[in-house]
This record gives sequence, C-alpha cells and structure tokens, in this order.
Amino acid sequence: MALFVFVVTAATEVYTSFSASTEAKQPSDLLNSGSSDTYDLTGRVVTDSVERTDGGLRFGIEDRDGSESLPVSYSGTVPDPFREGREVIVTGRLEEDTFVADRDTLITKCPSKFSDEAEQDPEHVIIEE
Repeated sequence: MALFVFVVTAATEVYTSFSASTEAKQPSDLLNSGSSDTYDLTGRVVTDSVERTDGGLRFGIEDRDGSESLPVSYSGTVPDPFREGREVIVTGRLEEDTFVADRDTLITKCPSKFSDEAEQDPEHVIIEE
C-alpha cells in the first residue's frame, strides 16, 4: 500500500511540474511584452558580453537570429559548458530592461555532436525520434 501511495504521489508531482511549465521566450518576445511576470528566457550568449562580478554574472542573450538582445544579471551555479555563443535557458523576470534571473536557474544547451555533419550533408544525417 505504501508503494502505491508513493507512486501516485510521484506521478502527481511530475504531472504538476510539466503542466505548469511555460514555453521559453526569446529576448524579442519579452521586450515586446513589457510584463514583469516570471519567464524562461532562451537564446544565444552574446559574444564579448560575459562579465563576472562580485554578485555573480552579467551577460547578454540574443534571439537565435541575432535580431534582439537583452542583458542578464545572474547569480548562482554556472554550468561548465556555459560560454559565448552557446544556447542557454534561464528563469527570471524583466526589470528595467535587464533580465534578472532567479538563483541557480541557468541551463546551458550543449551543441549537438552532429551539428557540423548536418550542416555539411543535411540529407544524410538521420535523427530518430
């Protein structure tokens, strides 16, 4: 019986966490919204924008197409693969034209080991779902 209760409780927590998640926004989406709600911000770390400070880290995130960018203020753990040009996701809110990230929410997306192959010969790279 205890195992059944544990399994049901775990399933409920997983469902709640996934159903409560929202689609990540790019900088242009947030700049156009003008809202101070909490968002997941995604994009590429802007080249030459990373600055380590006593309070944490400041860097820019740009849309995937490079059209808009937004400064980010972050504190907390920085993942090893974090660097300029990498795609990241961070949770926080827009405050006076700066995205203020919640502590320890920075996630770095690792580039696919097949990305070079796909660019060179896209017809022969197979992605299985």
